[in-house]
Amino acid sequence: MPFGGGNKCGCCQKTVYFAEEVQCEGKSWHKSCFRCMVCKKNLDSTTVAVHVDEIYCKSCYGKKYGPKGYGFGGGAGTLSMDTGEALGIKPEVQAPHRPTNNPNASKTAQKAGGSDVCPRCGTAVYAAEKVIGGGNSWHKGCFRCAKCGKGLESTTLADKDGEIYCKGCYAKNFGPKGFGFGQGAGALSHSQ
Repeated sequence: MPFGGGNKCGCCQKTVYFAEEVQCEGKSWHKSCFRCMVCKKNLDSTTVAVHVDEIYCKSCYGKKYGPKGYGFGGGAGTLSMDTGEALGIKPEVQAPHRPTNNPNASKTAQKAGGSDVCPRCGTAVYAAEKVIGGGNSWHKGCFRCAKCGKGLESTTLADKDGEIYCKGCYAKNFGPKGFGFGQGAGALSHSQ
């Protein structure tokens, strides 16, 4: 114990007295200083995650230092638009969406050297990256709605003329039109 009555706090560097002390990883903290470095939530022994000399709640620690990419989301059915910029993470820039540029949608015309050709980008599709939908083989990254660019699954797609769409865009563009179809219950559109 250094001179001055107690150990120094890992956050504010002031003296920590026994009555207000929380210990973690061999360091002392004031109870009021024992907070997540990002979201400032109060921590305890079950919610703390340590990285070098910094303390985080498990959620912020996972966002900053945990695995990234497909399948490492916030849990089943969650959608987050958080890019992690507040944590110092630079967001990945996605390539712009390009509609299919293949005028011939027949499957036999797309064969090139024994491997399938993606109708969206025109390059070879190998087994590790192949997704089949609408009668064609696609890259996982190209398997998106031709109108809005939303990622698709085999159960959420509709195809027309060799192109794939999400069910919403397909219904808007190719579904029934007229009175009783479209805008929703009771919606009227007035044009002059």
